[in-house]
Amino acid sequence: MTLLEAYIVMFIASFCTLVIEMVAGRILAPFVGVSIYTWTSIIGVILAGISIGAYVGGKLVDRFPSRKTLGWLLLLSGIASLTIIPLNHLVAAYRFPFSLMTRIFIVTTIIFFIPGCILGTISPVVVRLTLKNLDRAGNIIGKIYAFSTLGAIIGTFVTGFFLISWMGTRSIILTMGIVLILSAVLFGSLFKSKKAAAIFIILAIPSFWLIYTYIYKVPLSDKTYLYKESDYFTIKLTKTISSNGRTPLEAMILDNLIHSYVALDDPLHIEYEYERIYADVLKWKFEKNNDFRSLTIGGGGYTFPRYMEVYYPNAHIDVVEIDPEVTRIVCKNLGLPKTTKIRSFNEDGRWYVMNCKEKYDLVFTDAYNDLSIPYHLTTKEFAEQIRGIMSPDGILMSNIIDNFQKGAFLPSYMKTLREVFGQKNVYLISVTPDFENTRISTFIVLAGKGNIDIDGFKKHISGRLGGRATSAVVPENLMQEFINKRYSIIITDDHAPVDNLIAPVFEERFGYNRKS
Repeated sequence: MTLLEAYIVMFIASFCTLVIEMVAGRILAPFVGVSIYTWTSIIGVILAGISIGAYVGGKLVDRFPSRKTLGWLLLLSGIASLTIIPLNHLVAAYRFPFSLMTRIFIVTTIIFFIPGCILGTISPVVVRLTLKNLDRAGNIIGKIYAFSTLGAIIGTFVTGFFLISWMGTRSIILTMGIVLILSAVLFGSLFKSKKAAAIFIILAIPSFWLIYTYIYKVPLSDKTYLYKESDYFTIKLTKTISSNGRTPLEAMILDNLIHSYVALDDPLHIEYEYERIYADVLKWKFEKNNDFRSLTIGGGGYTFPRYMEVYYPNAHIDVVEIDPEVTRIVCKNLGLPKTTKIRSFNEDGRWYVMNCKEKYDLVFTDAYNDLSIPYHLTTKEFAEQIRGIMSPDGILMSNIIDNFQKGAFLPSYMKTLREVFGQKNVYLISVTPDFENTRISTFIVLAGKGNIDIDGFKKHISGRLGGRATSAVVPENLMQEFINKRYSIIITDDHAPVDNLIAPVFEERFGYNRKS
């Protein structure tokens, strides 16, 4: 095997390995989220596969030192890569009778271990076939591994910056599989004649392409009419109906979570209960003066910003949505008009706040997913930055999903905000009056730069709703007990174990519920 061939093969193998590793998170996201547990499993499983593969490859090439060995391994690595999508369809959504973390590990192992292992065999085989003179072993091995590392580097950047948004995960996996199979034909001496190799390529490659295109494509229907992979999410739009059974809605699904419901013909329609609490706070604070400034971090379907735009025509509304594709879809498919006064900023929420020169009367943080929470938007430092851009009477509202009975993230987040805003300026509002007996639910954390007249807010909602929602404001004594009796920490940039804190919710919603 020539040095040039060795460089090319190692570059290709490492490039494909890192592409698959980068795409793995996106493949698993709709089923298990993109948490620290997911990435720990992905990196650990693929590295374990590469390690075992390197050991096996060394043993194998010593026994069968031929280019055909390399060819078969490249061919098998391509076929193994092509099994990723079908295996994902089969096992990712299956509820194994184990804890969530164990489930994530099992799913990741089933899908990615074998491809990683076979790709790991290629390196020792290439080295063995290239080395002819031990006097130059160091130089040759160094160059081979340099090209291997270069392939890994380029694969990482190309995937993260371009391929996912350009091609989507299925097309990427298909392409990597085909590249490896073609490499087997070109460098592996699998066929005695060029004619046989050409026939194989002509028959095999289109077959794989057809299988992936028609069997494993995302099924679209009258209800699910859009599927798009962006740099940040898998985005789906689905037609549904409101809880009252009368209003047609568009549901925007980001990864696994229905992030927004949008009524195209009625921007004032609010489906989620937590957004109705938002609306109650606004009516309490700004019914007489709607010339306020609001900032929403996490636009999603822009449901509540559009509500504010219509209900409060004098309001100044800014939205920070990290994913520009989400904003484009909202404009194209979810009714955000070209004449909107809503200002959109497609950047990270913390980066915007750090560089913001505006002062806001209202700040909404709605960037938290139930399976993956951006930890840098939960810390004491970020809360201090938000406080810095709030007007003297400004209010912060965050919607949080947690379990009131055993959750650890909510008390920690409350404790963190109270450290910044003061104990008497942070309150918890439940979307259900019977919050003590609920399991997983949505809560609104209300924080004020100045004193919040929480009794006035209770009177407001009591007057409008006949007392139904008054008990949704968690009493201070119960709130203090809730924080003190649970494991709670002040979340900081240096110590933000958010995935661990929210793990009970992961477990209950998507893991295996053990019988007591």
